[in-house]
Amino acid sequence: MTSPIVKRPPLPPFTRETATEKVRLAEDGWNSRDAAKVAQAYTLDTQWRNRAEFIQGREQAQQFLERKWNKELEYRLIKELWAFSDHRIAVRYAYEWHDDSGYWFRSYGNENWEFDPQGLMMRRYASLNDLPIAAEERLFHWPLGRRPDDHPGLSELGL
Repeated sequence: MTSPIVKRPPLPPFTRETATEKVRLAEDGWNSRDAAKVAQAYTLDTQWRNRAEFIQGREQAQQFLERKWNKELEYRLIKELWAFSDHRIAVRYAYEWHDDSGYWFRSYGNENWEFDPQGLMMRRYASLNDLPIAAEERLFHWPLGRRPDDHPGLSELGL
């Protein structure tokens, strides 16, 4: 007996509408900070570059996310579609977090994503920078979890 093929809609080839939906679903997943659940959106042999770290496979991706969210406390993320093609999506994003000493940061970045036909991410290449900010400079104030639909996105915030 074979196991069913797991599909993660929306599936490629992407339209502007489905690419935008895929970006929001990824944002929602990462804002959940549930590494095991988020890792299921990636192929078993997914390849990542995150800053200077190279990640091979879903298991390493999950371990990376667990480390990330143990370090980046009160993590809140906004992603925005930048460009797309049939099976690729480029996003820009920003997220706010603080370390265990209470210092706040806003991290800015870009990601390039490539998907398999089932809608699982095969490749994720991320480049980002951290900007120290004062607590009163924070812009992402929703309760932890999914960003509310009425909360401004990056463009509306001038980021």
